[in-house]
Amino acid sequence: MFANEHEVAVPLCHRYKLGGLNIVVDPASGSIHKVDDIAYDAIGLYENGGEDGLAVLLMEKHPQLTGAEIDELAAEIVKLKNQGKLFTPDNFKIRRGIWPLKALCMNVSHLCNMTCSYCFAGKGEYGGAGLMALETGKRSIDFLIENSGNRKNLDVDFFGGEPLLNWGVVKEIVNYARGREPESGKRFRFTLTTNGLLIDEDVISFTNKQMHNVVLSLDGRPETNDAMRKLPNGGGGSYSEVLPKLKKLAESRGGAEYYIRGTFTGENLDFVNDILHIADLGFTQLSMEPVVTKPGAPHGLTISDLTAICNQYERLAFEMIERKRQGKAFFFYHYNLDLTGGPCVHKRVAGCGVGTEYLAVTPSGELYPCHQFAGNEKFLMGDIYSGVFNEKLRGEFGGNDIFSRGECRRCWARYYCSGGCAANAYNASGDIGGIYELGCEMFKKRIECAIMMKAAE
Repeated sequence: MFANEHEVAVPLCHRYKLGGLNIVVDPASGSIHKVDDIAYDAIGLYENGGEDGLAVLLMEKHPQLTGAEIDELAAEIVKLKNQGKLFTPDNFKIRRGIWPLKALCMNVSHLCNMTCSYCFAGKGEYGGAGLMALETGKRSIDFLIENSGNRKNLDVDFFGGEPLLNWGVVKEIVNYARGREPESGKRFRFTLTTNGLLIDEDVISFTNKQMHNVVLSLDGRPETNDAMRKLPNGGGGSYSEVLPKLKKLAESRGGAEYYIRGTFTGENLDFVNDILHIADLGFTQLSMEPVVTKPGAPHGLTISDLTAICNQYERLAFEMIERKRQGKAFFFYHYNLDLTGGPCVHKRVAGCGVGTEYLAVTPSGELYPCHQFAGNEKFLMGDIYSGVFNEKLRGEFGGNDIFSRGECRRCWARYYCSGGCAANAYNASGDIGGIYELGCEMFKKRIECAIMMKAAE
């Protein structure tokens, strides 16, 4: 910890009740306390009245308590406070800044073989169709190495559009990067994100040898998936065609990482049924993301949907607890929470590093802060040949962290959220430093559920 260089609101504890548990979160220290009803009230009253006012306030609420019991409670609260586990001052001085490049999202295809209704990338074309040439891919790898500083581990995500439409180039890019590892001292981790339509034996074999992670798209029940994820030219829904291919690849991973990634919209606010459907198919590593849309777009989510969404997250948490007891556990990305370690403070402040540590490359070699900004000329940062030439924009992203937003600085979940998604903030508010209110509330509910699940174990 360091002396604070910016004004930060008093770091209040966050208290909530869920699943029959009373939970207290101390944001700055990361401490989590599972307490009884009286201690739960005592911590809240201490926060409002301090040690001097605690006895009177607590006696009013719990008249059955003796003076000795109240003194014992107060002493325990003070002890935790002195140990830096409760009401901990937020004294971190770390800011995000601009760090060496660590990851590229390589949009190897601005073409897609599906026509998903909610696609943020204009049917996968980002405003301009095309496939990445091999030489552009190789130069992208060189650019990442050249701008990675002392970093040893570098990440590349093959994205689109649909990257399997350019599969031969993807394989050659991977082979080129592997060839550069010994002399560069770098180690590459590759991720493939695909809709699954073109998965075949070659894709499965190469992916299992070379891809650290594979992200496979499926939205859940047939009716949910097929309402949004459609084949081109009036070909109907994609569920029956992709499911056998997704299952074959997932089953072949042999313990290596993969995700079935779904999207829920305003059309399926009962999305837990879709998650459970995917789990019942035998998939064990799942993610279900809120749809990304402009305000007012069809299928979008609004703040009026929040109660229903939060109820679904709670239902999912309880279902996962029960299934684990039954020996049928599955992994849900947003409930993956390490309470004993987890990301370093820099990562908690900086988030994904969009626009500085993480960039997206288009088929022509242009650089954008991330794939969600690709094609928006306002966010063109440079290219893989000349480098980043929009230093002003890079600086704006470098200064965009949890300490630059007043709302984040006052939020109990700031060190779990890291400020959220800059693209979502821009779409919601027109400012990368703005707030996507619905996204914030959904995130906080997910963290509450994840902590409750840990506390319930």
